[in-house]
Amino acid sequence: MNKKVLWTVVGWIIGLIWIIPFIGVLMTATRPLDELLNGWWNFDSFHPTLNNFVGAWNHPTASLKQGMMNSLIVAIPATFIPLILATMAGYGFSRYRFRFRKSLFALVVITLALPQQTIAVPIFQLMNWLNLIDSYSGLIIVHTAWGIPWITFFMRNFFVTIPRAMEEAARIDGANDITIFFRVVLPMALPAVGSAFALQFSWVWSDFFLALILIYSPDKLLATQRIPLMRGVYHVDWGLLSSAAIIVMVVPILIYLLLQRYYIKGMVGWSLK
Repeated sequence: MNKKVLWTVVGWIIGLIWIIPFIGVLMTATRPLDELLNGWWNFDSFHPTLNNFVGAWNHPTASLKQGMMNSLIVAIPATFIPLILATMAGYGFSRYRFRFRKSLFALVVITLALPQQTIAVPIFQLMNWLNLIDSYSGLIIVHTAWGIPWITFFMRNFFVTIPRAMEEAARIDGANDITIFFRVVLPMALPAVGSAFALQFSWVWSDFFLALILIYSPDKLLATQRIPLMRGVYHVDWGLLSSAAIIVMVVPILIYLLLQRYYIKGMVGWSLK
């Protein structure tokens, strides 16, 4: 019991240290600048306000209200499309035997180690050739192509742990492969699907690099692109920047909270097996 208490205390200490930077950002976003001159941890004077959040949401040149909508336009299809395609691909790799299967799967694994920065120029040239620069469609395609390999690898590892007995029983009853996948296998794979959805959505939502090289029009800028534009030329309003960062951060946190049960099962379940 003493050992359990010790590990609990250590966990709380690590968690507190981990969250201290966020507390500093939150205090910067919710307090007037003159109260932060001696450090955000100084509470001799404490007058919280939401003015910074309102200012970031309705910013005259980089409104987060429009930026959040633009980010949703990209994040939703760039999450669902690769999730659907990669889930089916992962099932195929786990169940079927076909020519060059191992080579194709090795290629999928290799692409996981490819940094975005190394292929930024080819991506730009390809999207320019397809006339998809400054287009949400181009950005969605790139995010889809980037998400398919890791989701395929993730789902394949999950499907390997699912016993085939139920699939064989369904096949004996006359079900075809499509029916077996959607009505037998997919319901059992919801924890992994939920995990992949949360991760892919968070990565697409938080992306700055790919959006930076593909989206240029001021009215099309995503939420992450608008935050740096809130810096003044001669003065940096850290309260405004902090509140903008928190607003953008809220969406993936909500996604995680909504899918927490599936996320934990999907991330831990097959790895324990």
